[in-house]
Amino acid sequence: MVGDVSHPPLSAIPEDLRSLADYELRAAQHLTPEAWRHIQEGAGREITLYENRAAFDRIGLLPRAMADLDGGTRIELLGRSHASPILLAPIAYQRLAHPDGELAAVRAATALDTGMVVSTLASVTIEDIAAAAHSLGRELERPAAPLWFQLYLQPEREHSLQLVRRAEAAGYEAIVLTIDAALKPAGMTLPPGVDAVNLAGMPRPRQVSVPGGRILLGTPLTDAAPKWADLAWLRGVTTLPILVKGLVLGEDARRTVDEGADGLIVSNHGGRVLDGLPSAIELIQSVAEATQGRVPLLLDGGVRQGTDVVKALALGAAAVLVGRPQLHALAVAGMPGVAHMIHLMRTELEAAMAQLGCPSVAMLTPDRLVALGG
Repeated sequence: MVGDVSHPPLSAIPEDLRSLADYELRAAQHLTPEAWRHIQEGAGREITLYENRAAFDRIGLLPRAMADLDGGTRIELLGRSHASPILLAPIAYQRLAHPDGELAAVRAATALDTGMVVSTLASVTIEDIAAAAHSLGRELERPAAPLWFQLYLQPEREHSLQLVRRAEAAGYEAIVLTIDAALKPAGMTLPPGVDAVNLAGMPRPRQVSVPGGRILLGTPLTDAAPKWADLAWLRGVTTLPILVKGLVLGEDARRTVDEGADGLIVSNHGGRVLDGLPSAIELIQSVAEATQGRVPLLLDGGVRQGTDVVKALALGAAAVLVGRPQLHALAVAGMPGVAHMIHLMRTELEAAMAQLGCPSVAMLTPDRLVALGG
């Protein structure tokens, strides 16, 4: 971790850390005020940030009685087996939370057989992250967990292509094209020792408006925002599976599949980009209906407990991504913290499935859900 912080990461997991909410409550003590604000904040009045959680709480659960509970959580996704339908979402600049940054997260993911999506804006090179995963996999005498590379398109396609080729060479198994964050507001000023190291030597455009001049529309920044032609170009330059992240409309999801996407991630970017978007859990069912099972759907946004995973899967998701809790756990206890966070989520998921009488993820269907209140 970079900067002056009152409490260094813990060397052991205390007994009172029993949920992701517990990690969130403690994480502020282990982060600089600037880093904490950057991690927690949302766009605008944070309506979408709030709704990402509140929408889950409006969904209730209907259990089956006296069911046979012989089953498990393992799933197949893009040709690979995953221990559970829980993956680590792409999170930028993880060295803000801990000196090991993404290396700690990927070691935890590998130890728990959990897929990880690595951000273009990682604070460790994508090669070093992959090497850490494979090294621990060899030590544990089993394959490293699946790694996907999240791509922010660069202004010049040659730079985007460089990133794709590096990911392919390092053994990443899919490309996650994020389409909804080209115009997000500038974040915090990064402290020394934290940077988007994978973009070294590449231009990093920003738009600064002046009175009487263009603000955003018609500027190089908006010109570089992802377009359908960019998805077609990406499909043409890599044989890796491509997932598109940031979709909210069923009609766009349908076209994205028609254009060659192998998977979709329903996401509002954690409420950090456009305030007023619906929550991801409110959108997943309409996207599922529009795409009719042609590709796997993943949900990203607001997942904080095992029952959230149950609800997402019942509404059509094949898996969920967990974002901010990674940084909370990383700040509190480094690699053991992230591993413990994943274990907590999986334990809560299995407990919820058992209570529902649904011992396999295939049994989590909409008829296990009910609207609460209202």
